[in-house]
Amino acid sequence: MKEKGSKMNRTIKSAVAVAAIAAMSLGTLAACGSSTSGDDAKGKVYYLNFKPEAADQWVALAKEYTKEKGVEVKVQTAASGTYEQTLKSEIAKTEAPTLFQVNGPVGYQNWKRYTADLSNTDIYKELTNQDVALKDGDKVVGVPYVMETYGLIYNKDILNKYFALDGAKAKSIDEIDNFDTLKAVADDMQARKDELGIQGAFTSAGFDSSSDWRFKTHLANLPLYYEFQKDKVTEQPATIKGTYLPNYKKIFDLYITDSTTDRTQLSAKTGDDANSEFALGEAAFYQNGTWAWTDLQKAGMKAESVGMMPIYIGVKGEEKQGLDTGSENYWCINDKASDADKKATEDFLSWVITSDAGKKALSQDMGFTTPFKTFDDVKSDNPLTEAAVEDQKSGKTQVSWNFTMMPSEEWKNKVGQALLEYAQGTGSWDAVKTAFVDGWASEYAASH
Repeated sequence: MKEKGSKMNRTIKSAVAVAAIAAMSLGTLAACGSSTSGDDAKGKVYYLNFKPEAADQWVALAKEYTKEKGVEVKVQTAASGTYEQTLKSEIAKTEAPTLFQVNGPVGYQNWKRYTADLSNTDIYKELTNQDVALKDGDKVVGVPYVMETYGLIYNKDILNKYFALDGAKAKSIDEIDNFDTLKAVADDMQARKDELGIQGAFTSAGFDSSSDWRFKTHLANLPLYYEFQKDKVTEQPATIKGTYLPNYKKIFDLYITDSTTDRTQLSAKTGDDANSEFALGEAAFYQNGTWAWTDLQKAGMKAESVGMMPIYIGVKGEEKQGLDTGSENYWCINDKASDADKKATEDFLSWVITSDAGKKALSQDMGFTTPFKTFDDVKSDNPLTEAAVEDQKSGKTQVSWNFTMMPSEEWKNKVGQALLEYAQGTGSWDAVKTAFVDGWASEYAASH
């Protein structure tokens, strides 16, 4: 269900394969002496959790809620990679989940008959930016509980050294708010790399499986985002035009030209290589996201040396563009549950995002970056997360995650292969366009 979880080395990943699925009923009401009819009137919660690495934390949180409120909360966690089939099995039962999740617009299509409208719930009302909710027309069908952000991570020390040089193309990071300025700065840094003590402006754009998702998925999100915005696309389209592929080419050319690594060597370069180059101060820019901080910190970087800026591709008005922010983790309430159970589930989620116990569990115990205003007082020791929070408050328009609409893994792989061949000089940009546009139509047709 999660496209990049198996390939990303990041804090929020499905790292643990759970061998068996265990349903855990928590907090019976025997101590309260309540009758069965009283329990039914109060409602109960059954959460089918997607993230195996957070299974224990959800169980502990459910117990805490039951102890405090006297409401039964049952948590079941699907084994890694089995969420969809587990949900299909559980949703058919009499005691079906009252709370489940989808990964975005494509995943939602399978479960649209089961999603209650969340417009009047606290979890929707407390979103810092309600645009991140999953909507079907005017209906709010899913609310994200984990947000992740990516962009161009930059080394503040190297950039400050550059800004102080005579003839620098910018004098502060605030001046780099469009592609032309980014290119001017990167080109100049590349030309003066010996003076700056770097090997290139950008880390290597490696194309082994630990790194290629950064370009065939995350970078490819930018031309899709602008095309979908222009054409008012809100659901997975059967075809795309590739309107902004020239912009995709411009930023990709910058990555492979102003680089630590010769473009003919990219097939062998890994995600670890890029991480190491950046951490060692060999490059000023590194396309990655909030999840990268753990590895950068392990490699010796200090939080005060790291920032994150948007990926600019030369689209008019991009000065107002923010970071790429989105989610593949949306809470949905089962519309077929009883009214009492739906109300109990809404109340439980409200408590999760407002109580001290809930906020601690999500932000510290589970390590999530959350999209709710109630977490404004929660500080992170991840400088990339802090950059993402500041970006969300800046008034800029965050770039939404449209790669959740990509038609298949095969589509991404063919785009990645065409990008690599273009980079190495063994293929043309026309082959990238063909893989992007024609490949979308054929892969969509194959899956529908």
